[in-house]
Amino acid sequence: MSTPTSPQPETPKERPAAAAWQLWILMVWHPAVGMAVDPVAVLALDTAEGADPAQHTVWVPLVYDEANPWRERLSEGVGPERIARWETEAGACQIASAAVPEGAADLRHAAELVLDELLGEVIPALPPRTGA
Repeated sequence: MSTPTSPQPETPKERPAAAAWQLWILMVWHPAVGMAVDPVAVLALDTAEGADPAQHTVWVPLVYDEANPWRERLSEGVGPERIARWETEAGACQIASAAVPEGAADLRHAAELVLDELLGEVIPALPPRTGA
């Protein structure tokens, strides 16, 4: 008599496409802190050859006006050259690279997971906006 085997849990495999996914946190000036550390959106791009060039931007709720500088920048188009320039510019808008979260089902889901972390941990730790 054989012993029944229990199903073995599958080990999560990295999606091959995830290696080409890139995420950035878009930030604007926070008046109480005096630096561009206020996250307003997560930008996600698939840089794989032959990938759909469409970008995904997930906006932080309730920061419509504060995010306008980034809306203007993104309306001009997004590409590696612009992102590289944005990463080196100083000023009221900043961009920071973010890691692709484990378990992301697709690119948009990856951006939403980063946004969830911002909403749960980063934004609550910022002081209230004053003078805004």
